[in-house]
Parts: sequence; C-alpha cells; structure tokens
Amino acid sequence: MLRVAVVGSGPSGVYSAQSLVQLEPLALVDVLDRLPCPYGLVRYGVAPDHEKIKSLQNNLRTVLEHDRVRFLGGVQVGAGGVPAARLRELYHAVVYCVGAATDRHLGIPGEELPGSWSATQFVSWYSAHPDAVDDGFVRGARSAVVIGVGNVAVDVTRILARGAPELSPTDMPDAALRALTASRVTEIQMVGRRGPSQARFTTKELRELGGLPEAEVTVDTAELALDPACADPSALAAPQRRNVEVLRGWADRAPRGAPRRIRLRFFLRPVELLAEGGRVGAVRFERTAPDGRGGVTGTGEFEVVEAQVVLRSVGYRGVPLEGLPFDADQGTVPQLAGRVLRDGAVSPGEYVAGWIKRGPTGVIGTNRPCAKETVTSLLEDAPVLVRRELPEDPLTALRAEGVEPVEWSGWQAIERAEARLGASLGRGVVKLPDWQSLMAAAGETNRQHP
Repeated sequence: MLRVAVVGSGPSGVYSAQSLVQLEPLALVDVLDRLPCPYGLVRYGVAPDHEKIKSLQNNLRTVLEHDRVRFLGGVQVGAGGVPAARLRELYHAVVYCVGAATDRHLGIPGEELPGSWSATQFVSWYSAHPDAVDDGFVRGARSAVVIGVGNVAVDVTRILARGAPELSPTDMPDAALRALTASRVTEIQMVGRRGPSQARFTTKELRELGGLPEAEVTVDTAELALDPACADPSALAAPQRRNVEVLRGWADRAPRGAPRRIRLRFFLRPVELLAEGGRVGAVRFERTAPDGRGGVTGTGEFEVVEAQVVLRSVGYRGVPLEGLPFDADQGTVPQLAGRVLRDGAVSPGEYVAGWIKRGPTGVIGTNRPCAKETVTSLLEDAPVLVRRELPEDPLTALRAEGVEPVEWSGWQAIERAEARLGASLGRGVVKLPDWQSLMAAAGETNRQHP
C-alpha cells in the first residue's frame, strides 16, 4: 500500500491524485488544502462569468470522490501548521502542488498608494476567497487602468465593464455584486508596454470584450501602426494573427454610445502612480517603441492617464514553503522531472507539480501532463519508498495532534449552504465569502467526528 499526500487541491493537485490512483491500484491519496474548499484557482481564479471553464469542477469532483482519494481541507502545511518534515513521516511520498500564491510588482513610485492593487487581490475579492479584503475597489471611482495584456487583465477589465443583469446570475458574493453593479467606472484602459502582436491574451478572451452589452471597445489606430507586424500579420503565428485581426477591426469601428468604454492601449510603460487626495489619481506612462529585437525601448515621451483604480496584472510568483528548498530567482522549487532537489540531489519522497514546479505558465490543461510526469517519477521510486513503515492512518495522527480537517462531507455542507444563500437572494448558488461562514457551514457535518 502506497500512501501519498498531495498538498493543494487545484488542477495540478487533483490531476496528480488522478494519475496516482489510475496508475497504481494500491495507492491511497490524501489531498490536503489550506482552504476548506477544493479546486484552487478553478474556484477562486476563474472569472465568475466563465461558467464553462468553472464547470471543470465537475471533472475534478469525480477524482476527489474516488474511493482511494480523501479530501482534507482546512489543513495548513508549513509555517503555523503541519511541518513538511511531519508530513514526510506520515506518508510514503508528498507531492506539493501549491501554485504561485503572490503577484509580481511593477517596482515604480506610488505603487503602494490606496487605490492601487494587484489583479490577484481584485479577483480574490469578487471570487469570494476567504482571505480577501473588501478595500472598496471601485468606490467613488470614475476611471480604471489595468496594467497588463494577458487573460487575467482581460478578465478584470470585463468584470469592471459588466452590468447587473450580467453579473447577477453568477456565483459572485453578494457584497462584491452590489459594489460592482453600483460602480460609476465608465472608462477602463487596459495597457501593455509592448505591441498588440506580443499581447498574451487569447483571441477567445479578447473577443468577449467586444460582445459586452454595456461597453464598447476602442483601439488607437496610431498605436497599432507602431507595431510592424500589424501592417502585415501574415507572418505571425495563428494566435497572434487572430488577435491582430480582431484589434484592427475594433480600430475601424464607429462608437455606438455605450455607457462604458474600454480602451486597449499599447506601447506604454508605467513609470509612476500619481497621488490625488491621498490615493491614486493617475498613472504616468512612458511611450515605448519596438527595439528591433522583440523588446521595446523608452522614447522619452510621457502621457498621464487619469485613474482612481489601478490594477496590475503582470504575472504570478511562487512563494517559499517552510521546509522545502526554493529558487528565489525562478519562484519555484528546484526539481528534476518532478523530484524535489535539495542542494542539487534528489530528496527521496518529495515531489512537486504545477506552477510551483514549472512557474506560472500554461492553461489549466497544461497541469495534466505536468502532474503525470511527476507521478511517473514517484511511481518509479515507489518500490523503495514503500519499504518505510508508517506509524498509522495519517488522519488519525493529524487529529491526535490537534488538526481537524474539513472532509468531503464538510465541503458538501458548504455547497448546500451556498445554494441556500443564493435561493434566499433570488439568485443561483452564491459563494460564502469568509472563513467564519465557511467553517460554520462545514462545522455541523465535521463535528460528527470525534
């Protein structure tokens, strides 16, 4: 019998558990998560209006309901929780799938002004992450700047531009829904430092902006013209070519008088956030130009853009987990085919998968082959790993040490509470937004265990 702990219940963690039980008929897998709810970024990162992507939870559910997989939520691993060394004692192997938990900074003056946030903070708020804080993101704001041109930047831009009829059917927490539907933000600028042919968003996400009923999209023809690839996109890879074609179409479109306007801007690099009344009031950008080597260079020309809300969306970054080695430059755990490396040598029984393994790249599906590679390494090592006798059922040992996990029945109780909350508000399922309400919902079921 091979006992494995998987730390993290997002896609990489669940795909790791799936590969383990599919490839090893004697594997027993405990999926641990700091939160009482499973699914990681599928629950707390996918935009609430992307119902098709969120439906991936149904596939992940099937794995977590497998008779050899056990979900243990509300379990902190590392600092302030179960030490990594203790997990190693309780299981033959541990697979860390802890993602990339923080965001990258711009490193410019004024970045910490009130009204300036990472897109991660904004997404956590409207996705009901229990650690999120309601900082009045859009309160009193008239205009917003989103710095970045990837899919997360498109997500937050789209949510800012949606109206009540579009947001109400989602599972967005009620406080965020009320704040966003009362928002007076009418101008949203999404800004990239490079050209449109180098933007990281997918065409599908980009096109969604053009279909918003209460917003119109504009693109500056002069900024498109700065990108040599826009004049003749035929040499571009298909995804970039499609993006350029969509953007060129919007540049030629006449305004239709929608209540909100989304402006897609390019070749602008943020250099400073400017204060007004003690909070952010504008962003100072430097105009950039292609340098002929795939990058950009500053031109010495500047533009100030008004904004009472600034959301930076310039990437995620992994954070160290106490007890594991960490490459601070890469923001990942050193590894070889998923095996954790300590001082360059393989650390027996310790593995990584997902963003903490490879960095914050790829789409949700990228985690499947990544997890399979790690599990293949683990199963190659299993004949040696299983020789070590374990003390007892890890759950019994954890409970004896004061850890009281939220098991699958507790998560199901949370789901029922969210359905009841939605019904009481005349909506569908509505997420519980804080630790207290989540743990209270899980508690009745969870307290049945001694």
